[in-house]
Amino acid sequence: MKLTALFKSFLVGIPIGITFLDTVGYVARVEGISMQPALNPEAPVTDYVLLNRWSVRSSEISRGEVVSLVSPKDPGQKIIKRVVGIEGDLISTIGYKQSFIRVPEGHCWVEGDHTGHSMDSNSFGPVSLGLVTAKATFIVWPPHRWQTLKPEIPRGRKPVNMS
Repeated sequence: MKLTALFKSFLVGIPIGITFLDTVGYVARVEGISMQPALNPEAPVTDYVLLNRWSVRSSEISRGEVVSLVSPKDPGQKIIKRVVGIEGDLISTIGYKQSFIRVPEGHCWVEGDHTGHSMDSNSFGPVSLGLVTAKATFIVWPPHRWQTLKPEIPRGRKPVNMS
């Protein structure tokens, strides 16, 4: 009798768990140095962040937020970058094929905080908002780094049309 109850709990629990992870959020490991100093400043110690999937359901993202997205270069890979520009912003690029670009409707401009050590919009251009899967909201590991990730744009990377 107990085995049957355990099996039923398992059958109900798994779909609920998957739905929660797919809709609300999950914890993910941040690899690499592209987001230093905000993430992984003590490499090789790795940060783990809470990725909030619920917060991107409306596709509303703001400048300075750290987001997880499907890589435009490799759809099998997820990357974490900072939103530097939103639709309509004029961006001064770093090594992109144009020195300035206006972010098109339904897109954003993402960059790693560690300029020059990141595969980001300066390599692949504006990113469709449909590729953004979650916002990174908290560093949850290691314990001495527990903190909220506040939206901020690195110095010198504000869009040209912002004062």
